[in-house]
Amino acid sequence: MASFSMLSTLLLIGVSGAFLSGLLGLGGAIILVPMLLYVPPLIGVGALDMKEVAGITIIVVFASSLAGLSVQNKNRLVLKNLVVLMGVCAVFAAFFGAVYSKHTSSKVLLVIFACMAAFAAVVMVLPKKESDEDIVLEEIKFSKPKAALISSGIGFIGGMVGAPGAYIFTPLMIYFLKIPTKVAIGSTLGIAFVASISGAVGKLITGQVPYIMTAAVVIGAVPAARFGARFTKKIPAAVLRKALAVVIAFAAIRMWMDVTNY
Repeated sequence: MASFSMLSTLLLIGVSGAFLSGLLGLGGAIILVPMLLYVPPLIGVGALDMKEVAGITIIVVFASSLAGLSVQNKNRLVLKNLVVLMGVCAVFAAFFGAVYSKHTSSKVLLVIFACMAAFAAVVMVLPKKESDEDIVLEEIKFSKPKAALISSGIGFIGGMVGAPGAYIFTPLMIYFLKIPTKVAIGSTLGIAFVASISGAVGKLITGQVPYIMTAAVVIGAVPAARFGARFTKKIPAAVLRKALAVVIAFAAIRMWMDVTNY
């Protein structure tokens, strides 16, 4: 049974992690995993192993991405046909990536994902002219073959390393599909939600979710994700891109540290 101190810590982790996830259009795993692994032992309230963290994270990503998505949809920042296309492609590709990963070493998988994170961080700081005026979704055009190719590639590699890579979707949508930053952020939450469904179901039916600790994180994460999503429309697109670049850069640095210490 988790202590009150541990549950309180998990609640606060849920709040802080999901706020950033809702604001920046992240699935949440890239923020929640290191926080769940390192914060509790750092402040002396206990520790979680990676299996527990994985079980908690997939449920929280499912719940918080849905909460943030509902707000972004009301703000008209979700391109639904893009979400369906990229989400479905990513889910199917992730399955094949997971199967193929059996024949690939863990270190190679980690290097691949670390390279993707580093690339995404660099891309996000490239200059891009963009208006912060209201966006008309019906006027946004994108290449469906490119969208399918991008989501299949990320999904395949994400399936190999066991992470959806939602934070990589946003920069690729912005710079390669020419999707406005705020719509890319809102749509990424939709893709993260679709991609997390099968993982959440799998973890639940196989008993890999610590219910009480997960509930503590979800209770903090759901309202925080909605709150963060409300600010997306108010903050300039350039600021959002820089903030996302910082988050992705930290993720890339942490992954490369794992690679060198492997």
